[in-house]
Amino acid sequence: MTALTARGSAAARTSSAVIVTLLLATSCAQSGSDGPSPRAHASSAAPHGYVEGAEEAPEQQSRLLLNDPVSGDSRVLDLITGTVHSTASVKGTVRLGTDGRFGHFHTARSTHLIDSGAWTVDHGDHVHYYRAAIRELGDIPGGSEARMHGDSAVTAVTDGEGRALLYDRDELEDGRIGSPRTLPGTHAGPVLPYAEHLLTFTERDGTTRLAVLDREGDPVESPRAACDRPRGAAVTGRGAVLGCADGVLLVGERDGAFTAEKISYGEDVPAAQRAVGFRQRPGSDTLTAPAGTDAVWVLDVTERTWTRVETGPVVAVGTAGEGSPLLVLETDGALHGYDIGSGEEVARTEPLLTGEHRAGTDGGPVIEVDRNRSYLNDPRGRRVYEIDHDDDLRVARTFDVDIEPHLMAETGW
Repeated sequence: MTALTARGSAAARTSSAVIVTLLLATSCAQSGSDGPSPRAHASSAAPHGYVEGAEEAPEQQSRLLLNDPVSGDSRVLDLITGTVHSTASVKGTVRLGTDGRFGHFHTARSTHLIDSGAWTVDHGDHVHYYRAAIRELGDIPGGSEARMHGDSAVTAVTDGEGRALLYDRDELEDGRIGSPRTLPGTHAGPVLPYAEHLLTFTERDGTTRLAVLDREGDPVESPRAACDRPRGAAVTGRGAVLGCADGVLLVGERDGAFTAEKISYGEDVPAAQRAVGFRQRPGSDTLTAPAGTDAVWVLDVTERTWTRVETGPVVAVGTAGEGSPLLVLETDGALHGYDIGSGEEVARTEPLLTGEHRAGTDGGPVIEVDRNRSYLNDPRGRRVYEIDHDDDLRVARTFDVDIEPHLMAETGW
């Protein structure tokens, strides 16, 4: 079912895997202060990082979730083995999201969850990569307007009316949805788990303000920070980013105390050109978002700066971060690379997509980015492209699939 160009010989991959595994084991053994992974056994007989039912691997176990909203056909493409797995049919999917492990198939009435069987546990000075069987979890309330964000302890689901539910992460990892807890009140933006707390917004006297809650939903001391029309959220190594009408709030935490800093656009940006959702390489401090239909915003969280890059008509955007180009899929069907600093186009592929695609539309092709590769889905061509974004946008592999993959999300991070 899959056509691809191999990255290297099997022997070379096996040799590298052995070396990395030995280095990983040594690193873990030397880090005595590290606690166990969220699903690790406490028994001293189990190896450090042991997860029941999962296989530890020497590299990130990236997988792509694919869905055709019309037929409902869904697949998981394993980027390590090149195999394609069929999963439960989900018709009418309007949005496909992930927290790095679980896939969220949002439909008009509910959200279907699957465990992709690939994830990463970061211990700070070293990481563990895991692969396991793909599992269907079932449906949860919250339709097309629901926003989901999670961490190692909870998954927060905020519906279109501002009601929020918290699901226990341990239960999800055990293959059970479980009974959620309801957060009190309503919320003016998505609830974002961060630093063992919950970030949200409350309305008071006509002003939308940041609120920090504990995991029971009780308020704790919060910075006095306002955010008009909150939209979009992301977690970076520098803190949590919450979108506002005039820019973003950057929320940080140290020793239990929270701070909030506004990173403004520096100009009056029309509503249609504001960043309302962010794309990033997982963990990156560089965020991207369309700025209307013919430009892209790049937010450098480290430098606290916005850069507007003028492009052609924008279908999808992404970047691997510092030193890598801004990736823009344009309506000509080609992937374009831009230097973020100068705004100059530095690379371009041949047209990769089959058929026409309009700028500024939802549910179309996306660009998924990890450290080494980027992925672009071609729905009508029934394929996925793997792009080397640091080698003039070279097409490294092409995966043929048996469905039209209109929606795509990468897991394993």
